[in-house]
Amino acid sequence: MKKVRIPLLAKIIIAIVVGVLMGQFAPAVVMRTMNTFCGLFDQLMRFMIPLIIVGLVTPAIADVGDRAGRMLVLTVLMSYFFTVFSGVFAYGCSTRLFPHFLHAENLKELEAESLVFPPFFTIQIPPLMEVMTALVLSFMLGLGIAVIKSPVLQKGFQEMQAIVVKVIEKVIIPFLPIYIFSLFLDMAAAGKVTPVIKAFIAIVVIIFVMTLALLLIQFTVAGLVAKKNPLVMLKNMLPAYFTALGTSSSAATIPVTLKCVAKNGVNPSLGGFTVPLCATIHLSGSTLKITSCAIALMMLIGKEVEFSTMLGFILMLGVTMVAAPGVPGGAIMAALGILESILGFDTEQQGMMITLYIAMDSFGTACNVTGDGAIALVIDKMNKGKGEAVYDVKNEAMKREE
Repeated sequence: MKKVRIPLLAKIIIAIVVGVLMGQFAPAVVMRTMNTFCGLFDQLMRFMIPLIIVGLVTPAIADVGDRAGRMLVLTVLMSYFFTVFSGVFAYGCSTRLFPHFLHAENLKELEAESLVFPPFFTIQIPPLMEVMTALVLSFMLGLGIAVIKSPVLQKGFQEMQAIVVKVIEKVIIPFLPIYIFSLFLDMAAAGKVTPVIKAFIAIVVIIFVMTLALLLIQFTVAGLVAKKNPLVMLKNMLPAYFTALGTSSSAATIPVTLKCVAKNGVNPSLGGFTVPLCATIHLSGSTLKITSCAIALMMLIGKEVEFSTMLGFILMLGVTMVAAPGVPGGAIMAALGILESILGFDTEQQGMMITLYIAMDSFGTACNVTGDGAIALVIDKMNKGKGEAVYDVKNEAMKREE
């Protein structure tokens, strides 16, 4: 019989439901067992975070730098601008909308006294380096490889990237539903789950509306530059939007995206360059989701949301997103390091971020892909009349995921 594959989102939903139900009556031995697993998994993730950064960011920067050219520079700058703007846009909307839905009583319930179920044992797995050390090292190595053009080092880090992605795909992602089950089991037993679920629903709805508003802004900008109707261009991108909604992968949607941008009047040769490249480096939707979820959780736990702190987080997140591997939840895995180092998120808060992100994974990917069409329009308009050759990296970039 054909093996039935359950999507990751479905596994996450099942884990939450079962965790909430079991938390009402589970005996202490079950709670302590799951908290023991939770502690071990947390240590593994803390150990992996610097390796994820070095293994993914270094080859990503080296690969981009190796194909330097006018169109590459324009596309990278435009993608980074769109990504950072989406984070700032998310900050502005979140700080004004969330206070109306995340009420003070939610925080009081979360801070209430709860039962404690200590793990049977703990194992410390210290990371090889601090998060900021890993980031600086990644930039130095990535840019250095691009400058000196070292094929040996580049191949070595590409192989390291493959190993890190395999660990994410085969270890972290498969055990993620169990980890989330453990978190909700503990919250249900502690009486914290009701305010969390209420907050989740409000956050998901608001962020979905924000992604649609962001696309309207992006295509309005593209329409002004290209002197075309933004609503018509956005309508032409709908096949790519819905394809990404189903696949949750920018790379898998590239053929559809190419047809959509061509329908919007983008030169096919230029589209063959910008679309696959943006599938790798442009993640406006993912940045919007992570920023908004982080602000929502900070409000729930009583942390002050300062613009200066969030701006630094968004600027660093825009770079980190380039390294997001093409697996469900890959962007949030790449962002865990700066969530901890800049925003100070602990284990439970990182687990909540993962849950929220994966619950909206396809929405963010659809926003990323559709926004690629806006960037292609702007680059096409800027390129017309320049007589600039367009680098064809389609075959190479299609192999990479968002």
